[in-house]
Amino acid sequence: MAQDKCATVEVLQGNEASAEGALAAGVNFFGGYPITPSSEIAEIMARRLPLSGGRFIQMEDEIASIAAIIGASLAGGIAMTATSGPGFSLMMENLGFACIAEVPCVIVNVQRAGPSTGLPTQPAQMDVQQTRWGTHGDHSIIALAPASVVECYEMTIDCVNLAEKYRNPTVLLMDEVLGHMRENVSLPAKGTSRLVPRAKPPAGLSDYRPFQSDERSVSPLAPFGGSYRYHVTGLTHDEHGFPTMVPEEVDRNVRGIVNKIEAHADALASYEEFMLDDADVLLVAYGSTARVAKSSVRALRSRGVRAGLLRVKTIWPFSRKRLSELAPRMRTVVVPEMNLGQYVLEVERAVGGAAPVVPQGRVDGHLFEPDEITEFVAGEAQR
Repeated sequence: MAQDKCATVEVLQGNEASAEGALAAGVNFFGGYPITPSSEIAEIMARRLPLSGGRFIQMEDEIASIAAIIGASLAGGIAMTATSGPGFSLMMENLGFACIAEVPCVIVNVQRAGPSTGLPTQPAQMDVQQTRWGTHGDHSIIALAPASVVECYEMTIDCVNLAEKYRNPTVLLMDEVLGHMRENVSLPAKGTSRLVPRAKPPAGLSDYRPFQSDERSVSPLAPFGGSYRYHVTGLTHDEHGFPTMVPEEVDRNVRGIVNKIEAHADALASYEEFMLDDADVLLVAYGSTARVAKSSVRALRSRGVRAGLLRVKTIWPFSRKRLSELAPRMRTVVVPEMNLGQYVLEVERAVGGAAPVVPQGRVDGHLFEPDEITEFVAGEAQR
């Protein structure tokens, strides 16, 4: 994650930290529509972007918001939007367009409880599968899940870098607790964060192919309207971007947008491991729930249960490698989530029957209490 020499220490909300991270990462266009509990991000970007020559546009809705950042990105901008569950749902069709057109952009989703408009001011982790599969067709996605305010800052930068590197939408999957929680954040000096510039084609090519990629790489992207003219479509397309129904070209197109990410799943995977050296009871958690799970691990240890935590930072793409290594020595694996089991199925597939995998869900709009996880895991460990 992004770590540099600190210049200032501030008390920030997660939403504020994400906005600061976006500015540090060079985001120069924000198209958005206010929605609780993410609205502070848009408010900050509306104030700050014009001061550095950037552009902020409040769109008429979330459909237009993601359309705007796709257009800005194609024109050469570094583009971002922010929303919550209902708005994220409205973005799904254009998210699919961004995937097939290979347009780098960042979507911050500060999750709240649902379905429908649900509980606008309460936390949840209910958009995990929507993030992966909400749009149509075969595609891949990169999604990161912070567990602290400083990670909201760092992972926003990471999302920008990964979007630019892989020419793909990326999602920062926060929740209301993180969005509104305040913590001390050490902000690096301006201009010192490590950034990944977008790859652009060299000048003078006689045959620029914006979608010429194999299963492990992406093509450089020229700014639309610049020196290279090319076609962008939401249809399956050939290497020049023109629609095609030729089976071989369609197959190459779809496999390319999937495998440019999935082939790097293990390299993209990021975890925090806590007390796993001798653990035989494993907790797998992410986001705000992982903070509570860490406290539960300490409590379980005091009761003689050798528990450990694998905190998943990269939600998608899913990497099975570390879980498959840990599973054979576990008596049980528990997956606490603020949903009714959206990530546990991925964990179960990675464990592959080496240990029982047990979900623990909470969907009442409240964060887990440490004792709640502790007692649940203790009971499962005794089975």
